[in-house]
Amino acid sequence: MKPLFATAVALGLGLSANLALAQTATSPVGVWKTIDDESKQERSTVRISEVNGVMTGKIEKITDPTKQGAKCDECADDRKGQPIIGLTIIRNVKKNTGDTELWDGGDILDPSNGKVYRVRLRPIDGGQKLEVRGFIGMPLLGRTQTWIRVE
Repeated sequence: MKPLFATAVALGLGLSANLALAQTATSPVGVWKTIDDESKQERSTVRISEVNGVMTGKIEKITDPTKQGAKCDECADDRKGQPIIGLTIIRNVKKNTGDTELWDGGDILDPSNGKVYRVRLRPIDGGQKLEVRGFIGMPLLGRTQTWIRVE
């Protein structure tokens, strides 16, 4: 009886660990490499975190050495004049209740022009990439970037 119980416990723990890994892989939480639309080169690294079901994303690194001390001079809200590194660019994103693979309801800031857009986040390729769709009004009126998971 004891070997059967031990086997059941081991299987249960293994399944729980696999489920936790699968949930992490399909969540926007993590560190992402952003890619410039025009040059297709890495532009920055953004860390997305979740607290009480609400996601935020902060710029951790900028790859352009000439922009290390840059500030968000174009921003019109409370982020105006704040350093780009450490700047929260994604705010108030929550898991969509109708689509379990979509996070939305918040906004994203483009620090290069200070514009704020509504945002949708969708992990793809098993969570190794993240579709980030910024839009005004309807999601059809926007653009999508694909970010690559770093961690």
